[in-house]
Amino acid sequence: MRMLFKLKRMKSLISLVFGLCLTTAAWGQTWEKEWKDTLAKAKQEGKVVVATSPDPIMREIAARFKERFGITVEHLAGRSSDLASRLRSERQASVYIVDVFMGGIQTVATILYREKMLDPLKPVLLLPEVTDPKKWKKGKVWFVDPEEKYVARPFSTISGLLHINADMIKPGELATAKDLLNPKWKGKISTEDPTTPGSGSNTAARIYAQMGEEFMKKLYLEQKPMITRERRQLTDWLARGTYPISFGAHDSDVEKMTKEGFPIKEMYGFPDMPPALTGSPWQLVLMGGAPHASAAKVFVNWMLSKEGLEIYSRGEGAVTLRTDVDESVLPAEQIPRPGINYFDTYDWEWTVSGKEKVRLRLKEVLGR
Repeated sequence: MRMLFKLKRMKSLISLVFGLCLTTAAWGQTWEKEWKDTLAKAKQEGKVVVATSPDPIMREIAARFKERFGITVEHLAGRSSDLASRLRSERQASVYIVDVFMGGIQTVATILYREKMLDPLKPVLLLPEVTDPKKWKKGKVWFVDPEEKYVARPFSTISGLLHINADMIKPGELATAKDLLNPKWKGKISTEDPTTPGSGSNTAARIYAQMGEEFMKKLYLEQKPMITRERRQLTDWLARGTYPISFGAHDSDVEKMTKEGFPIKEMYGFPDMPPALTGSPWQLVLMGGAPHASAAKVFVNWMLSKEGLEIYSRGEGAVTLRTDVDESVLPAEQIPRPGINYFDTYDWEWTVSGKEKVRLRLKEVLGR
C-alpha cells in the first residue's frame, strides 16, 4: 500500500511539472506571437507620436528606436502642463494625435489621469525583460496610480535642490537652507514658475514640506526671485552670474555649460533640509485613443527595457529602478541608499493632495 501511494504521488508530481512546463511554453508562445503581430502592425503604422519635454536626449531615443524597429518617433516637445492643455483641447474636438506621454507626475496625476485621458499601460507590457520581477528594484514595474496599471515610474533619484555659480557663491555662504534668506541674495535667485505644474512647483512644494510656509513665503516674496517658464534661460542666467542661485535649471543644459568651463555646482540639500527623491525626468503613460496603437505598444515596451532606460539614465543623470542598468557613471550623491526614508517629491498622494494645495497657495501668495 505504501509503495502504491508513493507511485500515485510521483505520478501526480510528474503531471504537475508537465502541466507547468506546458503552461510556461504556451505563455512564451503567446507573448512571442503577440509581440510579432504587434510589431508587424506597428511597422505598417510607420510612426509613434511621443509628447514630452524638449530634452536633447530624445534625438538619440528616436534614432535608436528607428534603427531597432524601423519605426519613426515623432517628438512633440513642450512643458508638461502646456502639452496637457493642448491634449485636452484636441480631445474636446475629437482630435487624437499623441500616442505616448512622458511627463512630470503633477501633470500626469492631476490632469491626464484625473480627466481619464489614459489607456491602461500594464496589459501591453510584453517583453520578458520588462515583465521579469528580477529586473526591477521593487520586484516589478512600479505603477504609482491607485489602480496600479496606468502610470509607470521608472526613475527614483536623489533630487538636486538648486545650482549655484561657484565663482559668485563662496564656500560656507550657503551652509544651510536658512542662508538662502540672507538679504545678500535678494534679487539674485531665479526659479522656474512655481505656480504652474512642473519642476518649479515641485521644488516649491518640497521647500514648503521641509521648511514650512513662512520660509517659503520669505523665499518667494521677500527675496524677489526672478520667475520664468523657460528652463534654458535659468541656465544662461546661472552661468553668466546674473542670478547665481537657480532652482530648476535643467541637468542636461547644466552639464553642457559645465563642459564649457562654467563654474556651476549642484546642491542636493542642507543639514536643515535633507536630500529628497524625484521621479524625474518623467512618468510613462499610454494615451487613450492612440492613433498608432501598435507602434505605441512597441515604444513603451522598449522604453522600459534596459536599452531604452539606460540611454535616458546617462543622458539625464537619472537613477533607474531597473537592476541591470549601469549606475557607475552617475554621481554617488544621486543614488538612493538602502534603509534611508527619503522624502519623495513624486509620491502620488503628496502630488494629488499636499503638493497641489501648496501650488494653489503659492499662486495666491504671489498673486499669479
